Amino acid sequence: MEAVIASGGKQYRVVPGQVISVEKVPGDKGAPVEFRDVLLVTRDGDVLTGDHVRSARVAGEVVRQARTKKVMVVKFKRRKGYRRHRGHRQAMTAVRITAIEV
Repeated sequence: MEAVIASGGKQYRVVPGQVISVEKVPGDKGAPVEFRDVLLVTRDGDVLTGDHVRSARVAGEVVRQARTKKVMVVKFKRRKGYRRHRGHRQAMTAVRITAIEV
């Protein structure tokens, strides 16, 4: 069984036992996480969408809280003396998918 979930404005294809990195979700290591925004579920070759997955949920547990690699943002305009450097690190949560329930 596999599912497609939405979290943090992104979509993820998940199966039980898989570890995914999503945008920060509250909770410490080992805390349960539940994704209610399920877009699609496949079960034994059958694809369930729409009304069939409204009650579906994907359960998981927090593996770790971390931050991603630094992304450098550089703005530059030639011959104008304009230069800006800024770094950004996005907060992320590693989640282990434990169950897909329909």
